[in-house]
Amino acid sequence: MSIIAVTFVVLIAFLAGVGGILDQFQFHQPIVACTLIGMATGNLAEGIMLGGQLQLIALGWMNIGAAVAPDAALASVAAAILVTMKGASVDEGIALAIPLAVAGQVLTIFVRSITVGLAHGADKKAEEGSIRGVETFHMIALFLQGIRIAIPAAIIVAVPAEAVTSALHAIPDWITGGLAVAGGFIVAVGYAMVINMMATPKLWPFFFLGFALAAVSELNLIAMGIIGLVLALVYIQLAPEFNGGGGNGSGPSKGDPLDDILNDY
Repeated sequence: MSIIAVTFVVLIAFLAGVGGILDQFQFHQPIVACTLIGMATGNLAEGIMLGGQLQLIALGWMNIGAAVAPDAALASVAAAILVTMKGASVDEGIALAIPLAVAGQVLTIFVRSITVGLAHGADKKAEEGSIRGVETFHMIALFLQGIRIAIPAAIIVAVPAEAVTSALHAIPDWITGGLAVAGGFIVAVGYAMVINMMATPKLWPFFFLGFALAAVSELNLIAMGIIGLVLALVYIQLAPEFNGGGGNGSGPSKGDPLDDILNDY
């Protein structure tokens, strides 16, 4: 593997660690991190396949209050390196992602504990009126979150592929199989959490319609996606809450005086 590819992989790992805190560019999401690492290593297909399946597992991973969720950043980056650079299969990468996420959870709690002291330092700089000082402490905190993923990624990259392959083969099938089954359970839990957040009486008919359409074998995922998009656009056009009181023209218009006059009569 060239030094350029390794540099890009470590850089992506750093951005994934930072993205896990900022949540702005979503570099820590499996579909993004794995795809970028697959692109950097020349194994784009494997990266996309791994990222897509890990994304289903990570759907329900979110920080709620003081509870820290399993770390999707380390799971995504480490699994992607193992699959795209060390010869592991996609199934093995998915099985290993769960314990890696737990290890990343411990790391991020450790780093967050350190940043408590940095926050106090930023408070002192704020009292002194030093904007640059506050920014410096914030950048240090982000840097620590970045290297907590970049350093493990660099270590995994440095380990010879033969050693990684031997270690993977030494894992009993009942462990990898159990982790794969657990990953399937987590996918179901993730979907349930997402549905629980968005479930409303108005959306349940579309939910059950999706199940009915899925039973039609001639429809693939692309067709299902197009049907869903069309239904969403039609719903937005007809729903009263999205077009000023209803689709029958009786509600107030958007800046058209003639429509306002006609509606008054």
